[in-house]
Amino acid sequence: YPLIRKYAAELGKKVEVLGDLQGPKFRVAELAGDPVPLVEGEIFEFGLCKDDNDAIRPGRITMKPTIEQKALIRACQAGTVLLIEDGLMEVKVTEKVSDAELKVVVTRGGKLKARKGVNVPDVEIDCAALTEKDIEDAEYLLGLEPPCEYICVSFAQKGQDLQELIDIMD
Repeated sequence: YPLIRKYAAELGKKVEVLGDLQGPKFRVAELAGDPVPLVEGEIFEFGLCKDDNDAIRPGRITMKPTIEQKALIRACQAGTVLLIEDGLMEVKVTEKVSDAELKVVVTRGGKLKARKGVNVPDVEIDCAALTEKDIEDAEYLLGLEPPCEYICVSFAQKGQDLQELIDIMD
C-alpha cells in the first residue's frame, strides 16, 4: 500500500485503491490419502465431518463443521449445484439426507484435493457476509492514511450485508 501511494505521487497520478474483504470460507476438508478422482456420473456422500477422522475419500466428500459450512449444507436442496475449486468440478444434489448430509452426483469431474473452495451459485446461505476478520480488515483499510477508497464485500446476499460495512465506515 505505501509503495502504491509513493509511486502514484512520483508519477503525479491519483490512484484509487480497492480492498477486497475475504468473506466466509466454504471449503472441503482434508484428504484421507491421495487426491480423490471425481468421475462424471458417480454418486458421493457430501456432508459435514462426523469426527476428526472423517476425511475426504472415495465415495465421500466432507467439510469441517463450521457455522458457515453448516449453513451451506442446510441451504442445499435436491437439484442444487455445488461448484468445487472455482468451478473446475461440479456436483448436483440428488437427495438431502439431513441438515448435515447430502447425496450428490458428479456432473463435471476432476481430481479433488484438500481444502478446495465450494461455491453454491444462486442459493442464499444464512450466514453473515462479514466475518470477524473482515470487520478487522475493513477497520484497518479505513485507518490507512489516506484510507482505502473502495472496499468490496465478497459474499453480499442482501442489503443488510452492505449496511454492516457502511456502519463501520461511518
